[in-house]
Amino acid sequence: RHPLATFFHLFFRVSAIVAYLFCDWFSNSFVACFVTILLLLSFDFWSVKNVTGRLLVGLRWWNQIDEDGKSHWVFEAKRVPTIAASTEAEARIFWLGLIICPVIWTMFFFSTLFSLRLKWLALVIAGISLQTANLYGYIHCKLGGQKTISRVTSRLFGTTDVPKRQSRRISEDGTEEHGKTGTR
Repeated sequence: RHPLATFFHLFFRVSAIVAYLFCDWFSNSFVACFVTILLLLSFDFWSVKNVTGRLLVGLRWWNQIDEDGKSHWVFEAKRVPTIAASTEAEARIFWLGLIICPVIWTMFFFSTLFSLRLKWLALVIAGISLQTANLYGYIHCKLGGQKTISRVTSRLFGTTDVPKRQSRRISEDGTEEHGKTGTR
């Protein structure tokens, strides 16, 4: 069970929505409201992507750039044979929060657009973008993540580092020997 992860999964999301709805009541500064909500959205994105997704549902995703500069998206799903009732409830909370919040930010987009509060439009678009990116990543993990986390991690560290290593040994007289030939 991960009650703290479940709390923070919902805390940053709900806080950003509540701050967006009531920020005008507490502050007259548009910049302070904008920065506060953007920080809450950023904290939410980071915590969901890096912590709560892995703990609550066993999924994670990231972007990896190879030596050629090409971007590769990696989606992983941890295989869990049986899910206890407590983790099933946590998984349900995770998915509900992940799906409902982008819908709410989309409603904010249309209400902002139709009420002509255009200064808030950039913030709402940022909210939609961050929330939808996590949703897309985790749906992709759930549907297409066939690799286990441990296998990918061992392969990542095993294959990228081995070809670059050379065997090095220090002989009795203190000189280094490189490779198989033993040249000094």
